[in-house]
This record gives sequence, C-alpha cells and structure tokens, in this order.
Amino acid sequence: MNLIVVVSFSLIVLTYGSSFIYAEEERLLVNMTVVRNATALEAYCLDGSLPAYHLHRGFGAGARNWLLQFEGGGWCNDINSCLGRAKTHRGSTRYMSKWEVFSGILNNNVSLNPDFYNWNRVKLRYCDGASFAGDAKFDNGTSLLYFRGQRIWQAIILDLLPKGLGNARKALLSGCSAGGLASFLHCDNFTSYLPSNASVKCLSDAGFFLDARDISLNYTMRSFYEDVVSLQMLSSNFQGVEQNLDKNCTSSGHDPQENALPYIRTPFFILNSAYDVYQFHHILVPPSADLVGHWNHCKLNPAACSTDQINILQGFRNDMLTALGYFFENSGRGGMFINSCFAHCQSESQDTWFAADSPRVHNKTIAEAVGDWYFGRRVSKEIDCAYPCDTTCHNIIG
Repeated sequence: MNLIVVVSFSLIVLTYGSSFIYAEEERLLVNMTVVRNATALEAYCLDGSLPAYHLHRGFGAGARNWLLQFEGGGWCNDINSCLGRAKTHRGSTRYMSKWEVFSGILNNNVSLNPDFYNWNRVKLRYCDGASFAGDAKFDNGTSLLYFRGQRIWQAIILDLLPKGLGNARKALLSGCSAGGLASFLHCDNFTSYLPSNASVKCLSDAGFFLDARDISLNYTMRSFYEDVVSLQMLSSNFQGVEQNLDKNCTSSGHDPQENALPYIRTPFFILNSAYDVYQFHHILVPPSADLVGHWNHCKLNPAACSTDQINILQGFRNDMLTALGYFFENSGRGGMFINSCFAHCQSESQDTWFAADSPRVHNKTIAEAVGDWYFGRRVSKEIDCAYPCDTTCHNIIG
C-alpha cells in the first residue's frame, strides 16, 4: 500500500444527477514507485535514470479495476532540446517530485470522481520525450541519450501485471496532451496484456492534434513531429518511434498523429477542446508564424481577439470537427466530449473534471460523459456550440 498524505481541506458543493452532494475535498498525494526491473529491459529515461509511476490502490467493488494515466509534457525534436530536457523532470526521474497529486479522474473521493474513485489508479511518469514511443539510443562519445519510451511502457506494464493488473476486470488507459497521444499509440497493445474477458477502453485528453496549416500556411507542427520521429530513427539501429505507429495507418499515407483513430480496435473516447490552447499557440499560431506579435493579446484573452482572428479560430474548430466526423458518425463504441473552452487537458483538474461549476455540454460534465460512455449507460458524443456561446467554460489560456 502506498503512503498517502492529506495536506489540505476545502468545502465544496457538487451536483451529480439531480441531487446535491456536499463533500470535503482531500488533496491526495501518492508516492513514487521506481521500476527497478527496468534495467533488464534497458528501459531508461532520457538521462539513463529508471522510469517510475505512482499507484493508489483500489478498494471495494473497484479492487480489480484499473485506470492508467499517461503524464503529458510535450516532446523534444533534436539532440540539443533532448539534452536540455534530460536535465529536468521531463527527462529524468532524478528531478521529479516523489509525491504526485491525484485529482480529477485520479481522485479517490466518490463525490469528486463518482465512477472511478475506487479503482486502482496509476500515473505513468513521462521522461522519454516522445510519448512513450521510441526505442533508440544516441551516443556520440560525448553525450548519451536514451529514447526508450516503448521499453518504459513495457517495463511499467510488466511491473503492474503481478500487482493485480493481470487480473483486471475493467481497465481504462488514459492520458493528457503528449500522454493523450500515447493513449492512441498504445491502446490496442494495452488490451493485449489483459484478460480476454476484461472490459478495456481508452481515453485521450487533449491528445487529438490536428495536422493543419498555421496562419502563414506552413505545416509547422507536422515538421516538428517528423523531426521527433526522424531523430529517434536515426539515433541508432533501432526502428524508433515508427515501429509504434499503426502499420495500416502509415501504409495508407495518413499522418499518424491525426489519423490513427480509425485503426484502433479498442473502444475509444476523445476529450478535446475545439480551441485547445496548445494547438492554438503551437499549431495554428506558432511564434514562427507571428513574429510581430499581432496575436499576442488574442492568445492571452479570447475576448481581445479581432473579428478576423475569431473567424480563423472558428475555421480551426471546423477543421477539428471535420477530422472527427467519421468517428462521430460511424463509431458505435466510441465517445466524444468536444467543448468550446480555451483549455488544454481537462480530466486531471478537479474543477474541469467534476465540480459544481465544471464545464458542461448539454448540461453534462466531462466526468458524467466519460462515465456514461465507459459503462454503456447511454450514448455519449457531446459537441459544444461555437465560442462564445458556452458560459460554463474555464478559459485557462495564459
């Protein structure tokens, strides 16, 4: 059993269904578990440190259910950026906090996380720089970097299987941002580790990245992703990230970041903002496309956007809905929650996941939408109206 420390209390009012629930929120801190056996797989963080995760045990009816959450945190796309990352908590467990706050979908309070509160909940720490997908090593005699995300994933799973994951009845693989992309990449593989009669599903939070032109008509983010893949392929004789991209997807000529979804066999849920802040700032209006800073005020406050800028943002929303159109119309087992909030990652924060003033689409919170989908209570494909119609939004844009 991991140690848990309660460090603060606050009284909150929550609405679930038609009844009001008053709950005392506990700030849950969960200790880090270092994967000692990762050495046998040569599964290392960028700097060579051992990978890690945080596990809070389930209880009661949830004791044999498992929720795994990939940590997010961007990517590095060249040797210099990866060397810099290796000296931070994004590339080394040596620099990570040893205790992690579990909130939102990871919370253990029934009033704050009504569907998953008593499951075994795991946060997989992110330290490879490529969404847990690479398998390579760079060594020029002076600098050494490990691109071993695939092995880190495997080492953590193998560590968890004898701790109960191998006997799971229900399981949900989730992730935020770069971790949301990892959910795409590892969804079907996760299913392969679990019992054939287990109910296994996957969720991506802010991990559906559009392959779109920026305001200068360049594919800036496509180029960035190509650099990530090329870096890890050229760093050694290993195949690198490409081996973890669906072969049907890549052979069809599709961009794997946006178009992997139709090839995933496991039931999948897309949680995304149509105005995702990361994509707004790095795909639609990257710094390289706005050197003069015409978009600076708009980036900080959507109310300060000009009419032309709002029209461009609405076009970006339309592109996202178009890209998800086939999934929306044809996926019988899939779920969606696409709201119109300027935000990035909404499942790990309590105020956006499930609280009295949480964002809602058709009067449904994110937690309710995900729960309805996972447990098959009702069809759960929610798409918000366009900005600025949604008054429930938490616009976290700074």
